[in-house]
Amino acid sequence: MGATFSEKVLGAKAGEVVIVSPDYILSHDNTAAISKKFAQLGVDKVKCPDKIIIILDHVVPASTEKYAQNHKIIREFVEKQGISNFFDIHNGICHQVLSESGFAMPGKLILGADSHTTSYGAFGAFSAGIGRSEVASVWATDKIWLRVPDTIKIELKGSFAKGTFAKDAILKIIGEQGADRANYKALEFCGRAVKDLTLASRLVFANMAAEMGAKNGYFAPDSRTLDFLRQHARADFKPVFSDPDAEFEAVLKYDLSTLDPQVACPHTVDNVKPIAEVEGLKFHQGLIGTCTNGRFEDLKVAADILRDKKIHPAVRVLILPASRKEFLKALRKGIIEVLAEAGCVILNSGCGPCLGAHQGILAPGEIALSTANRNFQGRMGSRDSKIFLASPATVAASAITGEITDPRKYL
Repeated sequence: MGATFSEKVLGAKAGEVVIVSPDYILSHDNTAAISKKFAQLGVDKVKCPDKIIIILDHVVPASTEKYAQNHKIIREFVEKQGISNFFDIHNGICHQVLSESGFAMPGKLILGADSHTTSYGAFGAFSAGIGRSEVASVWATDKIWLRVPDTIKIELKGSFAKGTFAKDAILKIIGEQGADRANYKALEFCGRAVKDLTLASRLVFANMAAEMGAKNGYFAPDSRTLDFLRQHARADFKPVFSDPDAEFEAVLKYDLSTLDPQVACPHTVDNVKPIAEVEGLKFHQGLIGTCTNGRFEDLKVAADILRDKKIHPAVRVLILPASRKEFLKALRKGIIEVLAEAGCVILNSGCGPCLGAHQGILAPGEIALSTANRNFQGRMGSRDSKIFLASPATVAASAITGEITDPRKYL
């Protein structure tokens, strides 16, 4: 019997517990809290500073004195520990910055103090979120134990029809399978459709693997992956592939050509309905961006719909580019101008409103239509608000009418 990707990277069969040394370990604004846990271990210096990646993104720039103090603690920790892979507030959201900076590479083991660390599976890495105490321990020892996950294969065929995108596909999968279907399991995305998926689209699938409970998500690296990494990779890497005769816990099959636009309804990501069942619902705030859907292709789709149009007067729309690089790319192509002229509010690259930290908090009774990855109660502000999740195209089309609208009417 052959081995899956996850079994090969971790060097053991599914279900076994292994002690491993990660290639990189990520943290963000929570580094301040992690550094305090690290100090409690009685260790003065981190063991492998070159493996540590710290990206400030959750509340940037600092919105309160408390956040400013946390950022100060982090900058002082970075200087004391000699951490070279530090990205301050102007760079963007950690998952996009780590990816575009060439740390996400095939066969690498990347751990992070954020649940959406699963994102780097888009590049063929084994990447998983861990807790803050675990991060502090890895800083000190360069070791961690992990249980090797069983793998669920998701076979994709067909091509996206007009008005449907990666976000619709992953919402459909999560809606049918449930938010706990892949608890501590790996998801392997494969099939004939994968070759046509951009890296940005693959990031959507891998990012939201976490919303199905997955420990990690994975795409086998191909020519698209390798073309990107020839320009960006930080180190040598060796792609790792599942064997043809590997054992999978299950094989799920989806045809992208049959897909309609999807919307995740409050208050769980697996409460998914085709857009026809929620069309016409009025909302107050749209959010286009985040680490899930804030890349150039997402902003371009929104701009294509909003060009020469205006946001409905009862709606406010926030644009949250995934990184400074993606923002500049959209700026140079005139996309930011189109969005701003339509009436959108352009925010600096960061997490802000996605986690209800700042730059767009919801009031009681308000409804948001967002391209983010979570819609838990109170996620974006008041516990009496509601969040619906959809693709950038759906949010853009809905912004014109002031109510949830099928984007196929505008494409």
